[in-house]
Formats: sequence, structure tokens, C-alpha cells
Amino acid sequence: MKDRIADIIAEYDAQGIHRTGTDVDIASAAWLAERVEALGLEVKRDRFDFERVDLGVNRIETAGLAVDGVPLYDAAFTASDGVAGRLGPVGSDAEIGVALVSSRGGGEAHRRVDEAREAKGTHEALVLVTDTSFPPGGVAIINAERFTAPLGPPALQVPNDEWPALEAAMERGERARVTVDNRYVPAEGINIHGCVAGRNPDLAPVVVMTPRSGWWSCASERGGGIAVWLEILRDLAANQPERHVIFTANTGHELGHTGLDHFLAARSGLVQGAHMWVHLGANFVASQGGAPRLQYSDDDVRAAFSRCLEADVAEPFEAPAGTRPGGESRNIFDGGGRFVSIVGGNALFHHPDDTFPSAVDLDAAAGWAKVFVRATRAFAGG
Repeated sequence: MKDRIADIIAEYDAQGIHRTGTDVDIASAAWLAERVEALGLEVKRDRFDFERVDLGVNRIETAGLAVDGVPLYDAAFTASDGVAGRLGPVGSDAEIGVALVSSRGGGEAHRRVDEAREAKGTHEALVLVTDTSFPPGGVAIINAERFTAPLGPPALQVPNDEWPALEAAMERGERARVTVDNRYVPAEGINIHGCVAGRNPDLAPVVVMTPRSGWWSCASERGGGIAVWLEILRDLAANQPERHVIFTANTGHELGHTGLDHFLAARSGLVQGAHMWVHLGANFVASQGGAPRLQYSDDDVRAAFSRCLEADVAEPFEAPAGTRPGGESRNIFDGGGRFVSIVGGNALFHHPDDTFPSAVDLDAAAGWAKVFVRATRAFAGG
């Protein structure tokens, strides 16, 4: 099992940058479909149209500095000549607000940025510098939760390499030009679905879901979920369960869960109609800062899942049952469904250094695969 998991994560990582609707994302969908078909299941390639961000010039320039970055995908964009003005902290009266932020979210800096995005006219542009807890040389990108309804002024995300120089320029109130010049182009997203038929089709199904897209190669963030998803599928394909088990791997995660939204919109009764949702979320195989966290819809689910936890994994943190979870299981929570979900911490969250093998704990991946195989069997009556 451990070797199979390593192969899956290595292949996924090697494919490149997994942003939704890009050539890599489309090729990765075909790869995953082939992996499912090799296990004897029929695959549905569920396609949907959306507007993808086609990147142009994304840069901040001062008198002595030019730094390229990545746009905030759910904010406005500039024209080709950008926005010029004074640099100052987010929340000040400067035309260009600057903040040091983490892709993990939370904290005072994110609160100030959110307020600036909500308040019209506070800043003409934002510069969001990757927190210095991340390695230099890359942007730890913030998810575009409002992708379908962009909010706030143009925002540029930049690596922390030049933070000392930017901070000094900001403190002096220097002028800068921020260009976030991108366009939307028609694109296609692809979700991958399969189903292991159960012995009793009258019973409510189990759904096993994992996201399959992200900002970079996402070895530990996304690769672990995909590998464990395939291990569960492999087991149930060889051991027919009592209930149907639906498998879905959805694109669009980093863009406000657009792929999952598409999946759910086409199946209006499934959130509450499913017997159980099993969510394989982000980072639970990360080798750095990867403390796994289990999330449950209710105490009954927690008790059932706990019976499947054995010595295969270190004792995880458990969020209080019934609290709104992180990750895509929140869509199930909001719809009133029953679920178990695993997510985790990651020192390289949304950073380009999240690559195989250094960012991945294969022992943890294999351990959690065994746990979730047992749990899904139990939920499905296998």
C-alpha cells in the first residue's frame, strides 16, 4: 500500500501546477480517470464551464524595486497601466495598502485585509506579502473564496524575499505602481466520478470525496487525499459493500469549491440523502506542521469513526462535533449532511515548495489510508 501511495503522489506532483481549468488540470483529470478505470470502475467525466483567470502582468514597482507576484483571484484587476500611489499599512490612508499575511488564514492581518476589501475606497490596491514563516522564493497563495463574486480592490500577492525592502519603503511612504492586469477566458472544469455498486440499492449511499486541484503541485496538500481516495476505491471494488459508494474527485477547490458546488447542484437531495460523507481534505499527509484534525457532523459519527482508529496513526486532534468545519466538508455541514472529515496543518500550505518526497509523510499516508478503508467499509456495510 505504501508503495502505491508513493507512486500516486509522485505522479500527481510531477504533473505540475494544478490550477483549475489549466492544461495541467485537464491532463490530471485524464490521469485520474485512467487510474479509476484500471480498478474496474466506469468513470464519469463531469464537465462544467467557467471563466478562468488568464495571467498577464502582476508586479509591484518602486524606485528601487520590482517584484512579480500572483493576483488575488477573487478581487478586481487593474488596467495595463496599473495603480500608482503611496505605500502604507493596510488600514491606513495610503493608496496602496501592504500587509504580511499567511495562506492559512486567521489573525489580525487577515482581519484588516478583509475589512479593507469590504470597505469601498479605503485603498486603490493591496499588496499581500507571504508571511515570513514560509520559505522564500514563492507565494503562499490565499484561496479565492469569492471567485464567483470578486470583492475589493486589485490585490497582488508577492513572496517574502523582498519584505524588508518593501517594509522600509512602506514606512517611508514611498510611491509605487501595482499592476494586476489579467483577463477572464472561457474554460472547462472536470470532476471525476465513479460508483461501487452495493448489494442493496435501496439503502442510502456513502459518498467519498476529495478535491483534486490547487495553486501549485500540492504534493502533500492534495496528493494524500487522492491517494487515499484511490485506496478506498480499490478495497471496495474488491469487496462489494451493502450500500452504493459514490466517489467524486472535484476540481475548483481553490476557487471557492466551484467543482463541488457543481457536483451538489446536479444532485439536490444528496447532501442530506447520503448515509455518510467521507471527506479527504488537505494536508493530513504533510511532513512539516502536519497535525491532522478530524471533524464530525455529530457525536454518533464520531463514535462510529473512533472504532476504526487503531495504532496505524498518531492520535489526531478532534474538533468538537457539530462545529462548522474547514475544507469542503463545510458544504456538507451547511446542507445538513452527516460527515467525517480529515484536514491538517502544513508549513508549506499553498506554497510551491510543497513537493514530493520532502513534503510528504508516507507512513502517515499509509496509516490514514488503512483507517479510512476500515471506516468506509463500516459505513457502507462491507
